[in-house]
Amino acid sequence: MALFSRTFRNGLLLGSAIAIAVAAAAITYERYDTQTLKRTLRRGAVLCGVNTGLPGFSNHDASGNWSGFDVDLCRAVAAAIFNDPSKVQFVPLDASERFRELQKRKIDILARNSTWSMSRETDYQLNFAAVSYYDGQGFMLRKARNIDSALELEGSRVCVQAGTTTQLNLADYFRANNVKYQEANFGKLDEVVAAYDSEKCDVLTADVSQLYALRQRLAKPDDHAILPDVISKEPLAPVVRQRDDDWLLIVKWTVYAMLNAEELGVSSKNIDEALKSKKPDVMRLVGTEGAYGEELGLTRDWAARIIRHVGNYGEVYDRNVGAGSKLAIPRGLNQLWNAGGIQYAPPIR
Repeated sequence: MALFSRTFRNGLLLGSAIAIAVAAAAITYERYDTQTLKRTLRRGAVLCGVNTGLPGFSNHDASGNWSGFDVDLCRAVAAAIFNDPSKVQFVPLDASERFRELQKRKIDILARNSTWSMSRETDYQLNFAAVSYYDGQGFMLRKARNIDSALELEGSRVCVQAGTTTQLNLADYFRANNVKYQEANFGKLDEVVAAYDSEKCDVLTADVSQLYALRQRLAKPDDHAILPDVISKEPLAPVVRQRDDDWLLIVKWTVYAMLNAEELGVSSKNIDEALKSKKPDVMRLVGTEGAYGEELGLTRDWAARIIRHVGNYGEVYDRNVGAGSKLAIPRGLNQLWNAGGIQYAPPIR
């Protein structure tokens, strides 16, 4: 009887301990379960963290009007949710604060030319939703140097932003190729550009897309060349907090809807015709067949809203950074998979 009592008592204690642990885990999960969609709907706007100023990706004019590739991604999310791309509040962030501000719920989405890496997901408890732009690190220098390859940069002074993957890649590349260089690092991107423009260093290194944008800010843009060398993989993607799967799905499938739309030939110019289409893939995209939007917590026409107000992926690329912009960055890897690139979206079905 004593043994039974002891066993019963120990069982109760064990059961209680398990119950307390489960409850604690539930409380922890609830604390991290941000319910971003619900808060966004109550607020009436998406809070979007963007670059403080990078032409083509995130820039604002004297009147405070924002434009750019990353800006349009956030407008696309707002269009999907509210049927109104203007329902976004843009929060400019520098590289050192971007992930922590997302962690602290100061923003809902970080769309700030940020590279997807393992440590950034694990260290900050974040999720990169989908690759919106395939990039790589490169080098810019003055044409007068007559250099065609990064391997010819022996002894060069290289400007780089501190605390970024760019700084790490720079060291790895030159060490691997036994090339000596002098690093000049600065905390803010504006300081990096100013140092390069005032010839405090010979070379500026950053993502290639960023180099195209930064060249426009130099005193004499035409005097500078971007080398063909690409020394790293830099998949850029919008970022959200972990343990908020509903919100992750919305941001992820916003990017995928824009890619699928381009592949299917659906654009802001022909969206009304697409709504009448009898092609199954198009019907699922625009919401005339199935309830895919409702499964995201949105309306059936969620993707049609994105395309109508913001455009498909190709339209967003061209007007901000591609052929229709001052940057004129070739599509390259960002072409669709069936046009020589690697951009590829899962199907909506």
